[in-house]
Amino acid sequence: MSTRPAAAPLLIACALGIEHLALRSGDRSGADGPVTVLRTGMGPKAAERAVTRALTDPALADAAVLATGFCAGLAPGMHPGDLVVAEETRDPDGTVPCVGTDLLVKELVRAVPGSTVHTGPLTGSDHVVRGHERSGLLATGAIAVDMESAATLHSAVRTGVRPVAAVRVVVDAPEHELVRIGTVRGGISAFRVLRSVLPAFYEWHRSLLLPRR
Repeated sequence: MSTRPAAAPLLIACALGIEHLALRSGDRSGADGPVTVLRTGMGPKAAERAVTRALTDPALADAAVLATGFCAGLAPGMHPGDLVVAEETRDPDGTVPCVGTDLLVKELVRAVPGSTVHTGPLTGSDHVVRGHERSGLLATGAIAVDMESAATLHSAVRTGVRPVAAVRVVVDAPEHELVRIGTVRGGISAFRVLRSVLPAFYEWHRSLLLPRR
């Protein structure tokens, strides 16, 4: 009788306290292996420092890494609460391909019924993107932007070979620009969606056949 190998850990990284709260208050049952939810702090430098430091822990040496939280949608027709599954992340340091995009889409549709899921490149920025900057980023082929995903995935793959992914919830979009999270319906909608995504993350993690070192 064969025994299933132990699953590698899962590191879920987000930047903001409100994102961390949404994830910590979501359904945390059903994980296949150890799960760490890391609040990195805001911005690419903070994400790089926090993720690099976390992955020096021997317990997380072979962890799969998933970046999540809120983002700004770039494409017309996007709405707060829509989900973005990155096919790759981009920033000035380069491009990181994501693993298991199709599976994440399927599981997110199941976990958050009625939500729209977009797939495509997710670009990084070192500041909050507003107004005309959106159209410039959209012209590069990106469908959404945030400040931490690209730095998170770059840091993850620099420290070792591992599966990485990024899933973001649109909190504002070209026709729905948000001033402050939590003060308008769009921010509340995005928070509720982020609370619901953990089962999809666990299924993504479960699908990974990572050899133990």
